[in-house]
Amino acid sequence: MATVGPSYDHLPMDWVGNWSGRRAALTPHQPAIYEPDSGRYQTFREMDQRAERCAALLSDGLGIRAGDPVCLLSRNRLEALDLYFACGKIGAVLAPLSYRLARPELDDLVRRIRPRALFFDEAFVERARELALTPGAERVELADGGGLYYDAVDGGDPVPETYNRALPLSAPFLYVHTGGTTATPKICIVSHRQMVWNAVDILASSGGALGPQSELLTFPLFHIGGWNTLTPVYYAGGYTVMPRSFDPGQSLELLEEEGITHFGAVEAMLQLISEHPQFAAADMSTLESITTAGAPCSAWTMQPFWERGVRVSQSYGLTEAGPSNFLYVGADQGLDELREHHDSVGTSMFHTDYRIVDPGSREPVERGQVGVLLMRSPHNFDGYLDEPERSEQTLLDGGWVYSGDLAHEDDEGYVRLVGRVDNMFISGGENCSPEEVEEVLIHHAGIHRAAVVGVADSRWGQVPMAAVVARPGSDVDEEQIRQYAQRELAAYKVPRRILFWGELPLTGAGKVDRQKVHDQVRRELEEPDKE
Repeated sequence: MATVGPSYDHLPMDWVGNWSGRRAALTPHQPAIYEPDSGRYQTFREMDQRAERCAALLSDGLGIRAGDPVCLLSRNRLEALDLYFACGKIGAVLAPLSYRLARPELDDLVRRIRPRALFFDEAFVERARELALTPGAERVELADGGGLYYDAVDGGDPVPETYNRALPLSAPFLYVHTGGTTATPKICIVSHRQMVWNAVDILASSGGALGPQSELLTFPLFHIGGWNTLTPVYYAGGYTVMPRSFDPGQSLELLEEEGITHFGAVEAMLQLISEHPQFAAADMSTLESITTAGAPCSAWTMQPFWERGVRVSQSYGLTEAGPSNFLYVGADQGLDELREHHDSVGTSMFHTDYRIVDPGSREPVERGQVGVLLMRSPHNFDGYLDEPERSEQTLLDGGWVYSGDLAHEDDEGYVRLVGRVDNMFISGGENCSPEEVEEVLIHHAGIHRAAVVGVADSRWGQVPMAAVVARPGSDVDEEQIRQYAQRELAAYKVPRRILFWGELPLTGAGKVDRQKVHDQVRRELEEPDKE
């Protein structure tokens, strides 16, 4: 009997990477994408035709071959999707770059990725020209009218034959850099296997609720969250509405105009939407659910949507392990029960194993105890680009991915995140989790947002300090909050100082930038000494 080799992961198959072609063959005339900023609607057939013309530009015009990296510096726009689907067809590797990074950070990423070409949004012309590309690498502008790309893809001739080539699931598809704030960003190698299995896992775990919907894509495409939103919806033949950047007012308009049934968001996005003047009057009758990601989301943030009858629940995952691994489905639960478990990320998705282990011994802890979350699934990543030591620290024996996130599981099997191992600090010999203190602080009626960091102390080693954003109209002071914290927390967890800020610094992924918080807190604490 003929054999196929070690596994189907290594067997080239025609459908692998051909997201646009396979969906176009199944549902050619259904609406696929709407880009409201340009007014462009595209069916699945039209998207595949664009992808073929883009593949022709990559292959014939720029000499891009299978395995070659292609960088993308862009807002969310139709041309970014062209490149995603075209790279999938020819086996090139798409490497999105965050436009929120400074030039030295972008130069570092480009140096390590070594792209054959850089495609850049017309909004970032100067930044793209400054980047130090390797000799021979092409720069191609993505503009709304004219230019090499526009002429080849928007106005190009139909491609007589497909550029799709057979690829194995193990072939790399994306290089996605992480949103780290304390070290050089890691570049995750994301294979076709990872994106396929993640889409399958989302569809299976949600019972089909997430996939064939009308989706508002709010996450930027320079992180995995954007592609992780698009791909399962595309897989299932759903409809995606993709603004070029997140705007709360535009989001409310699109919910009504396009009959949006679901969207994903980080907590800050939901707060901006609910605080918008048009929120109360917005028609949300089609909106069935919202899934939060990126970081734990507070009940206070979810409440305005619950009051409108919208199911808001949390999810969790890592670029390295998912990018989706945990989902709170609760399809058979009412809003009251959903609220009861609002602080949980649910349980692991259908094809994801997990363990909660002791940080030192790596042995499983008892249910209810806090430990580090490990995950294993067919949608694990393939390591960090050219960083074997970092990869070994994350990819453990047995196929487990070390998340670095602290979690515990309750008696019903629901998992709750507690914080990061690397955020913890020791105060007077006791472990202190900043996230645990923050969770207490934001339950105070006068606190909108909070960030806690450990600051050096001659007596206790480190002590907690808090930066908070007061809720609009509230009248709170430092002593009031400290008295509240003393009732809710052990003494060593009570912040030594409470600093009031207008806003908290965020990373490109929408998470609190703890390094910036720490630096700013330290500067404020040092200011009196300078007087």
